[in-house]
Amino acid sequence: MTQESDLYFKQIAAGEMANLVYLVGSRETRECLVVDPAWQVDALIDQAEADGMKVVGALVTHYHQDHVGGSIFGMEIEGLGRLMERCPVPVHVNAHEAEGLRRVTGVSESDLVRHDGGDVVEVGGVRVRLLHTPGHTPGSQCFLVEESDQAGRLVSGDTLFLGSCGRVDLPGGDPEALFESLHGKLGKLPEETLLFPGHQYAAEPHSTLGEQKRTNPYLRVARLEDFLGFLGV
Repeated sequence: MTQESDLYFKQIAAGEMANLVYLVGSRETRECLVVDPAWQVDALIDQAEADGMKVVGALVTHYHQDHVGGSIFGMEIEGLGRLMERCPVPVHVNAHEAEGLRRVTGVSESDLVRHDGGDVVEVGGVRVRLLHTPGHTPGSQCFLVEESDQAGRLVSGDTLFLGSCGRVDLPGGDPEALFESLHGKLGKLPEETLLFPGHQYAAEPHSTLGEQKRTNPYLRVARLEDFLGFLGV
């Protein structure tokens, strides 16, 4: 069985902020990871089980409550806490983001697997490469789902959206770091890479990196000064 046919990949709309959650795994081993479990955690686990898959880990793009659970804007959003009640699994987080994640979700240190950029998490024959992309938050990371003979699929969290990018006016935001993440890291990936963002802020739920390079103003600018101008900083 090739890695392409082995890949289980599902994009799911969740919550009141146009969040997009992902299930990524191996059809051969019937195991998967859940990316940014929040809002309707039971429904996410139930969807995996309905597809014959078992959730064996969580991948966290960043620690904001709409992606991992917690209190925000007067709302209590379920997330990692509920996931750990249903199926305690390792939570894969960038090392720079771990303390923030513990603070907003209440997960314990023993629940976390701290990662550096470039680390790989494997499920069966499916490899997910963790790309450290600071800017929206210090430990923001994107997940490159590697596929044999293909450019792969990039789950970009709040670093890169279709037609826009993550905000930098929240605590820990860094516009210069975001510019480097977009142009020095994501922008160097193959144009055929399929792009799956953390929110559906555009008409379509996914795109390609090449299309975004042609149409997304935050990827089209070549100079930091112009990028900062778009951001209004």
